[in-house]
Amino acid sequence: TMSSFGLLQVGLILSCTTKITSLHCNHLHLQQSKLIESSLRLLDKMGEKFPRQCLREKTSFRFPKQVLKTRQETMKVAIEEIFQHIFYIFSKNLTLAGWDGRALAQFQNGLYRQIEQAGACATKKHTHRSWSREPSRLKLKRYFQQIDRFLKDRQHSRCSWEVSRAEMRRCLQRVERVARRL
Repeated sequence: TMSSFGLLQVGLILSCTTKITSLHCNHLHLQQSKLIESSLRLLDKMGEKFPRQCLREKTSFRFPKQVLKTRQETMKVAIEEIFQHIFYIFSKNLTLAGWDGRALAQFQNGLYRQIEQAGACATKKHTHRSWSREPSRLKLKRYFQQIDRFLKDRQHSRCSWEVSRAEMRRCLQRVERVARRL
């Protein structure tokens, strides 16, 4: 009958999209590496070299390196969370940053794509559960809260944004090295 033929078509479409998605997810680390490289280029393009007048504001935000030393499955979830934090920081109070608007928008879109892709390839629920209990996860959260507080304390001034941009560059470079090995 016609309805069983329709179900067969739906079944075929679903099996194809599942295969495409799993193929896409098998190459997620390659896509992430490319997107991270692109994000790093856009970070550079957003503004000029680090302004000399901002040197005295340089702060040491200690990135919790142990975050990137977890098991491979947990690592994917950790990287997804890092992208979410960066997206959150770079999505508000940017008026004083004085950056190139197009490069900034492309940077935000790239981060959003990375979060979407990682979410679409989300690993098993127990991986998310084990990551949520990971002590380094709290350190990661504190690291980004420190950057957020730094920006707020300085009323999102141009220099505070430049310091944060430099820090996000270092953070993404660490993630890129790990993503390449995944």
